[in-house]
Amino acid sequence: MYDAGDLIKFGFPMAYTATMLSWAILEYGDRMEVVNQLEPARDSLKWITDFLINAHPSPNVLYIQVGDAVRDHSCWERPEDMNGERPLIQVNTSVPGTEVAAETSAAMAAASLVFKSTNSGYSTLLLKHAKELFVFADKHRGSYSQNIPQIASYYNSTGYGDELLWAAAWLHHATGDRSYYEYATGENADEFVQWGSPTWFSWDNKLPGAQVLISRVSFFNRKGLSNSVTLKKYRGTAEAIMCGLLPTSPTTTSSRTDSGLIWVSEWNALQHPAASAFLAVVYSDYMRTSRTTKLSCDGKDFTPYELRKFAMSQADYVLGDNPMEMSYLVGYGEKYPTYVHHRGASIPAGQKSGCKEGFKWLHSPKPNPNVAVGALVGGPFQNESYVDVRNNSMQGEPTTYNSALLVGLLSGLVTTSSVVESFIILRWDSTASEAAREKMIFGGDWKEADLYLRVVDEIQRSMESATLSDDLSKAKYSIQIAKSKLLLLELVVRTDD
Repeated sequence: MYDAGDLIKFGFPMAYTATMLSWAILEYGDRMEVVNQLEPARDSLKWITDFLINAHPSPNVLYIQVGDAVRDHSCWERPEDMNGERPLIQVNTSVPGTEVAAETSAAMAAASLVFKSTNSGYSTLLLKHAKELFVFADKHRGSYSQNIPQIASYYNSTGYGDELLWAAAWLHHATGDRSYYEYATGENADEFVQWGSPTWFSWDNKLPGAQVLISRVSFFNRKGLSNSVTLKKYRGTAEAIMCGLLPTSPTTTSSRTDSGLIWVSEWNALQHPAASAFLAVVYSDYMRTSRTTKLSCDGKDFTPYELRKFAMSQADYVLGDNPMEMSYLVGYGEKYPTYVHHRGASIPAGQKSGCKEGFKWLHSPKPNPNVAVGALVGGPFQNESYVDVRNNSMQGEPTTYNSALLVGLLSGLVTTSSVVESFIILRWDSTASEAAREKMIFGGDWKEADLYLRVVDEIQRSMESATLSDDLSKAKYSIQIAKSKLLLLELVVRTDD
């Protein structure tokens, strides 16, 4: 749960990692299940949420950091060998930290939905913490990086309004409580949202994520909500974000490399393309599921597929289709970074060394003895070069939130199928998913498996209608029709081998 290649536990990026991993599971858990990755994803998430629960011992106290960043960065040692003093930093009513408390609230709320069907008691506990943290964050407003200056050198926050809206959006999805929706679409929206102005989604800036997440409501016609003027403004801003990402849009961003990678900053450059591509594939799936056929960008129309194509281009670049002809995902492909800036990866197992002695491994000319499989490094410079040297932390240091973003992006690209219309009812671990998995893994037809999941989607939508509509008889009839289609397709799947 260290944020990157060091041994410090920073609560702000840790919570963001949990929120993004939860969002990925909620949108694409069925696709993860197809490739046997849903349970590992939930297990990884629970490591974080267990920690966050323990870091929140009372309603108005949240521990946000373990370790002294200056002291810890003066050491190079394995986490297993660390035995120095580990000071704690907390936010409370006297030292408020709205952004980190609100982000932790968002993480707890999103995770409560992930565990709702498999561990209801744990889900309820997470939601309790999420609600308490939201009240704490909102009632005791203050920037954690201003109130705790030593944090500013590492995870400096540029504002907390985005996290408040982000947390409210997740609490609305988790509870169905309209008050959270009204919080996000009322006066707080006008205060914190930059209407019509696209920004970059990151651990610091949640506005783009909140704009897409809140826009979700407009696609699926939630009663009494989808015609809100403010909701339309959220969706308009989300559309402006999407238009900026599309390379042939009249309003396309210039923040790209010559090969088309979204590029915003030297430090951890891949964070922004991974985050942008995830939002694009999610938005594309919202359009497909709601049968929204086009996105209009300053008079030029684009299809959901074109958003998906953009997302694929960013994923392909990360995985090796780039001028360096290397994968930036450690352990994937024939060529990937082997000098990752990561203490645990650089020191051989069994080679115990102290704080200072370990620097010989930082400066060793040999590749890392431990391959950090699945780590996404910082990435290339704007000229698309990458220097694979262990002390190059700007390019070579992986982060947990980068990996969470990539999990969501790649899961969204596994296959094309619609997303659920409500996070309350999910379609994991179903017979249909099992059959689809068999078809995909054991030589089956991907198109046929995708069709199978589309029928499951139809049942899903009918179930959601039964919970959200007053016309239960009509919803039940729709379920029966969809089940009949599923039975017919199941016969095809099972007799086509």
